[in-house]
Amino acid sequence: MRVGITGHRGLSEEIEQQVRAMLAEQVTVIGSRDLVGISCIADGPDTWWAQAVLDAGGRLEVVVPAERYRDGLPGWHHADYDELLSRASDTHHTGLTESNSEAHQSGSEILVGLSDRLLAVWDGLPARGYGGTADVVSYAERVGVPVSVLWPEGATR
Repeated sequence: MRVGITGHRGLSEEIEQQVRAMLAEQVTVIGSRDLVGISCIADGPDTWWAQAVLDAGGRLEVVVPAERYRDGLPGWHHADYDELLSRASDTHHTGLTESNSEAHQSGSEILVGLSDRLLAVWDGLPARGYGGTADVVSYAERVGVPVSVLWPEGATR
């Protein structure tokens, strides 16, 4: 099973712990045998999913939204990004250079196209900017990729 991830970044430590547990549960429910996690490996849920899949013995495929994507991620995340990218069994590129909303949406559309199912760490609210989690969920629904929303009850961001 090929399972992509989208989700909000900058979550509190409390929400992070709950989301990590939800993602680990998804790995268990789906089963690690033949599991391929697909991620853009941004800080937050993208990375947590990628790591959970690899820890369970699954494979990771990475979508790189733009040539300068890594530069737009927080400096503290670069080592994790580099490590996960080096462990990817395959890497997909949009062909875009600048890391902006359009590149992020383009990368997410590639990710959805590669996925049998999409996990969305999403509070159910509209995107704060083009290419946000809500836009990715909407795109997946339009193209017929099943979406499983993971969000801790009562959590806010």
